[in-house]
Amino acid sequence: MSTQSNNLLQQAYELLQQGKADMAKPLLEDALIGDLENKEILFAIRCANYWGSALFSVEGIVSPFEKGEKIIDCWKKFVTDIVGGESSLYEKSMYSVRKGVFSIALELYKQTLTDHYQLQRAESYRKVAFCYKQLGFYEQALSFLAEANAILENLTKREDIASILAEMADCYSLCGQDNYAKVLFREAFFLDPGNIELVFLDSELIVSLLKLVSEKGYPEVVMREWIPVYGVLYGVFNVKRQLRPVEFSTLRRDIVNLENEIQVSQDDKRALLVPRLINKYFWQIDHYVATNDDREKIQETLRKIKLLDEEVYRKYTM
Repeated sequence: MSTQSNNLLQQAYELLQQGKADMAKPLLEDALIGDLENKEILFAIRCANYWGSALFSVEGIVSPFEKGEKIIDCWKKFVTDIVGGESSLYEKSMYSVRKGVFSIALELYKQTLTDHYQLQRAESYRKVAFCYKQLGFYEQALSFLAEANAILENLTKREDIASILAEMADCYSLCGQDNYAKVLFREAFFLDPGNIELVFLDSELIVSLLKLVSEKGYPEVVMREWIPVYGVLYGVFNVKRQLRPVEFSTLRRDIVNLENEIQVSQDDKRALLVPRLINKYFWQIDHYVATNDDREKIQETLRKIKLLDEEVYRKYTM
């Protein structure tokens, strides 16, 4: 790369970090003239093209929260459809775009933190935390996630906080505190795998597990249910907590309901229920072990797992 092209590229990166993709684009096009086949410049142009259009498209939205939501939706499309697996090859471009986009989104969400409606305020705290995480400020993200969790604690069902717990786990792992992360990831995926935005999880701990499970070839909605199962089998979800009596009572009721539902379900529905039930069996066994319960109860649960999926049984009991 010529000196002039490199200088133009660096200037473009600075503009992308400021969220000025439209201004970065002409600099990148000039840089390309001096180096027509440079893949780094071509990738940066693709980023600038997309975000120049995406950020322009949100200008007419009045609500700061809705504007932030639109930007997050654009980011999701960007990382899944526009750049995909190439993103890891061009770290400087991705860093520059990420910083610009989430700095804008962060300021938008901050404007909504005083909303009078508690559920909406909790969501604003969660989104501020998400932006901080994307910008690399993990401790700030954890602080805002804790606030969101505190607001929701007495307002919603436990299942509704699965996404917050997963984000907290992700931040803890990114901070190097994997034991906290493992507990919270396991909890989140136990509560509601379908309520977790997998594409927004960044820590190597969970990303490596998602990759292993995705390679099994399940449809995404089914794959989500298998994540906590394989999390146990691969030793990722190996830090556990003891259930309270009321939680164990609920778990037993859920297991009975799932066992009955599986008996009358068609194959497509059964594909979802089997991993969900296996995961609950895992929690049941953990409870029996933690409370030094009758060994026969553990053996009975293991037999049920074997009937559902012999391969899972074999890996679990190795």
